[in-house]
Amino acid sequence: MKLAGRDAAGFLRKPDPTRAGILIFGADPVRVATARAQVIAALVGPQGEAEMRLTRIPAGDLRKDGAVLDDAVKAQGFFPGPRVVHLDEATDGLSQQVAAALEDWREGDAQIVATAGQLTAKSALRKAFEGHRNAVAIGLYDDPPGRDEIEAQLSAAGLQPPSRDVMEAITGLAHGLTPGDFRQTIEKLGLYKRGDTLPVTVEEVHLCAPQAADVDVDDILDVVSAGDTAQIGTVLRDLYAQGVAPTTLCIGAMRHFRRLHTVASDPGGAGQGIARLRPPVFGPRRDKIMRQASHWGRVRLEQALTTLTDTDLTIRSSSQAPQAALMERTLIRLAMMARR
Repeated sequence: MKLAGRDAAGFLRKPDPTRAGILIFGADPVRVATARAQVIAALVGPQGEAEMRLTRIPAGDLRKDGAVLDDAVKAQGFFPGPRVVHLDEATDGLSQQVAAALEDWREGDAQIVATAGQLTAKSALRKAFEGHRNAVAIGLYDDPPGRDEIEAQLSAAGLQPPSRDVMEAITGLAHGLTPGDFRQTIEKLGLYKRGDTLPVTVEEVHLCAPQAADVDVDDILDVVSAGDTAQIGTVLRDLYAQGVAPTTLCIGAMRHFRRLHTVASDPGGAGQGIARLRPPVFGPRRDKIMRQASHWGRVRLEQALTTLTDTDLTIRSSSQAPQAALMERTLIRLAMMARR
């Protein structure tokens, strides 16, 4: 079974103890590790590792001995209670051993919790879990947390449900920070409010937030592609605070719009166009690129590339050019173009 969105978030908070196996995969190792720790803690409890009800198997050990996973699943623990076998850094090369352990699993055996990096839709490891009648596969992508996930993190930090304006400020942080930084910010806010019975205020949220959001070049490109001119200044400020140069930003923008142009120009449609991208794009990012390419269209994307090329030449040809101002003006022009 494959879980996503709200179903995946709910399962991670309260995993089903009758499942034979759970696969958690994604490009962000911190996010995967956090979800794995949450699932294991929910399954075996805080004393699980101390009571030897948690067995950790590195992927290298399973490569050396194909039976080590099945043996660990079948082994009887000294202490009563549920047991978990964690397979770390699993890959497609271990799919046969994992599939065999899942097929041989019986009620009372230890649950398999496997973690992996980014896996494609054709991944053999994913198919082993998604195709099994009693296993679950959950992909963690780079999308910001939803309201349910934010509320769960606030509750875990000991914070009461915030007011509307405070929730809006927290949601803005969730969209501007990486998942790990956002989680640390919420934990910091919880520590700050410990012993304080008054509701959280917007000022306290800003006080606990990082001074400059850890944003990526892709964030400003998504803002521009969506025509959200009001957000350009804020995101640019955070990028420049991190040391991103206007030249780097211009190169990234040209790469992004060339990618959109490839998708929009394919005679077979956006679906075939996105399949031509190298490296390939998966998950929610794939859907976002297809939407942007369809919205812009080939003609406007060619105009955008012309604008970016002119800006790039201007920035590179003169050391006296106000590079940051030129780049900001170009991004605003592109965002206005997206709103036509």
